[in-house]
Amino acid sequence: MVYQIKELAQLAGVSTRTLRYYDEIGLLTPSEVNEAGYRFYWNEEVDRLQQILFYKSLDIKLSEIKRIMMTPTYDIDVALEGHHQALKEKRDQLNVLIQTVENTILSRKGAYKMTQLEKFEGFKRKIMAENEENFGTEIREKYGEPMVEKSNEKFAKLSEADYNEMQSTEVAFVEMVKKVLLSQDVDSSEAKEAYNLHRKWLEYTWPAYNAEAHKGLADLYVSDDRFGAYYAEKVGEPAAEWIHKIIHKYA
Repeated sequence: MVYQIKELAQLAGVSTRTLRYYDEIGLLTPSEVNEAGYRFYWNEEVDRLQQILFYKSLDIKLSEIKRIMMTPTYDIDVALEGHHQALKEKRDQLNVLIQTVENTILSRKGAYKMTQLEKFEGFKRKIMAENEENFGTEIREKYGEPMVEKSNEKFAKLSEADYNEMQSTEVAFVEMVKKVLLSQDVDSSEAKEAYNLHRKWLEYTWPAYNAEAHKGLADLYVSDDRFGAYYAEKVGEPAAEWIHKIIHKYA
């Protein structure tokens, strides 16, 4: 079946402007554009649009969606299995958060005794799921399945106080790295304190501290653009390179 742009937009629940933009960036090109400039989409483009919207529902950026779907080995059936698994995991995360909210409501009414650990279970599971989605493959390849599982288990069991302190430690680390970026001095007391804070932050979840593993993580910060982008957003450019220098000097 063939669809004009307005018909496909109505079918998929998106705007014609969105479809034109997808065409502009090479993400979804019409099968045919006639002399009058009308765009026509066939079943293949309909299926491709569905894939794009699946990825968008998982909060994946358009540039990354294009990279994935333009890969020569891209397989729509494999992708669908992946969407199915990712959406189930997202559903499970939401269920945990919903249960946490419901238990909190009951607790405040005196109808349920909620532990301090339960109050943060949903948030911690969400963080673990996001980390797994974003960096799971790389971290497991570098450190192995047992260490990652032990780390996740330790994080899940953090008390309220430790969880809050872990967040505060990361904030303090970010602020210290900002000072190092200004001074450009890896031998400074600020650089040494940045290392200490990063190590402290890791020790909340790592089963045991290991200097070589710490350096290996620093290597990922500069070799994987996603880690670099994370710290560039929080600190500024070139944060990852300076964090790498700091860790390799003091670890």
